[in-house]
Amino acid sequence: MALDAPPCVLVIAGSDSSGGAGIARDIETIAAIGGRTCLAVTAITVQTHAAVRTVETLDADLVAAQMRAALEANPVAAIKIGMLASREIIAAVSAVLGEHRHLPVVLDPVFVSSSGGSLLSVDAIESLKQDLMPLCRLVTPNLPELALLAGASHPAAGDDAAIVQARTLLSGKNAILIKGGHAAGPRSTDLLVAADGTVARFDAPRLSASMRGTGCMLASAIAIHLAAGHPLDDSIRHAKAHVFDKLRAEGTPPAAGG
Repeated sequence: MALDAPPCVLVIAGSDSSGGAGIARDIETIAAIGGRTCLAVTAITVQTHAAVRTVETLDADLVAAQMRAALEANPVAAIKIGMLASREIIAAVSAVLGEHRHLPVVLDPVFVSSSGGSLLSVDAIESLKQDLMPLCRLVTPNLPELALLAGASHPAAGDDAAIVQARTLLSGKNAILIKGGHAAGPRSTDLLVAADGTVARFDAPRLSASMRGTGCMLASAIAIHLAAGHPLDDSIRHAKAHVFDKLRAEGTPPAAGG
């Protein structure tokens, strides 16, 4: 008897020539969990593991056309969004998502690369908040990204302050997953602030190893679990375990004396 087809996730993101993040990491993660990927590329980046050298943003109409073709060709069950690069691309992506409101969307709000290179224009942040985030089931900022979205002058110091920032971003439909990787302490705790403002915690030991693309990995892992029909809480729990196992097995240990 033929097996059911694996669930399919549409990934909307930029390329990373180093393979450490972006679409390369998304495809790797979704395949490792048993899913399929179709693509809408937003930008081509030239980067190593240490620096972003060049970013070429694609035409917004081309991004929208890729999305529509992917959705026509495949039984897409969830959407993961990463690098969007410009206000025009955000508008184009939002327009297509408005035609497919039944699909769960996971947004990883990518503003800068791991090495510090800018990956989103400053004028696009308000469009991201007003036009795109209300169409998403889940938004997954780290603490600096959360502060930028909330209009705060600095990242939240402590869980309570982070939750207050996240609640300002709730639209009545979406949820915010505050990633705890930039926090301190022996435990890495992600906080899920639901659409009604309630909070759930997802906890794991903090590893000293590092790896590029863990944000891409987490969002993609959540998306493929949502595509398979799992509830949001379970999808986050499974995704966090996947990232933890990957980081423990393949992460780079801290430099001697660092």
